Amino acid sequence: MESTLNLTLKVWRQKDRNSQGHIETYPAKGIPTTASFLEMLDIVNEELISGGKEPIAFDHDCREGICGACSLVINGVPHGPERATTTCQLHMRSFREGDTIYIEPFRARAFPVIKDLVVDRSSFDRIQQSGGFISVRTGSAVEANSVLIPKDDADHAFRAASCIGCGACVAACKNASAMLFVAAKVSHLNILPQGKPEKNDRTIKMVQQMDAEGFGGCTNQYECEAVCPKEISVDFIGRLNRDYAVAIAAETVIA
Repeated sequence: MESTLNLTLKVWRQKDRNSQGHIETYPAKGIPTTASFLEMLDIVNEELISGGKEPIAFDHDCREGICGACSLVINGVPHGPERATTTCQLHMRSFREGDTIYIEPFRARAFPVIKDLVVDRSSFDRIQQSGGFISVRTGSAVEANSVLIPKDDADHAFRAASCIGCGACVAACKNASAMLFVAAKVSHLNILPQGKPEKNDRTIKMVQQMDAEGFGGCTNQYECEAVCPKEISVDFIGRLNRDYAVAIAAETVIA
């Protein structure tokens, strides 16, 4: 017989970004321990809809830990209590019978609440659009061995590229800093030979866009690394700082 839980949810409800939000309490009864956290919310929403009440708005897409859309703060921790786990990969077996669970949206000036648990993270998109790309001829695929890449470089670039842009790093940081996100997005291109020609320009533009979006500064307390579902290292922040210093120096010399 499948094990179930009876829980109490304390959920942030907010009509829109201009409304004042508040916490509402909901029972979550008979929740299978095999259910994911989002499936638990689905069950609760079905009960709310059946009772003629407004369902809880929350963001999701792939539900496979890839897209980064399922961004919730669960009991004060972005994505919940399990390390290297997105909200959609978090299962209810991580909780106990009778638990009270607080569920809130990511909180940052650059992530305004749209409704309930859904926030606008288009600031990340604008940072990416400012320089997170390489300018190359499109068309037929290039032969894979035409550009030789050392394995260490390829491994480091892959680790940086594993960032799913969920924003947990921002939500965990007391300054709402986006440095880990930007460092990952800058580094995975800067490390590779294909990204070298635009390295300095990319670095400056993405950092400047991050600042323009209203994210805070990094004070090296590593909350970002602790909650990152892909366990991206803060070492990339150090790499970004070095790349930025070199880019600014080069720009000054050219000017």
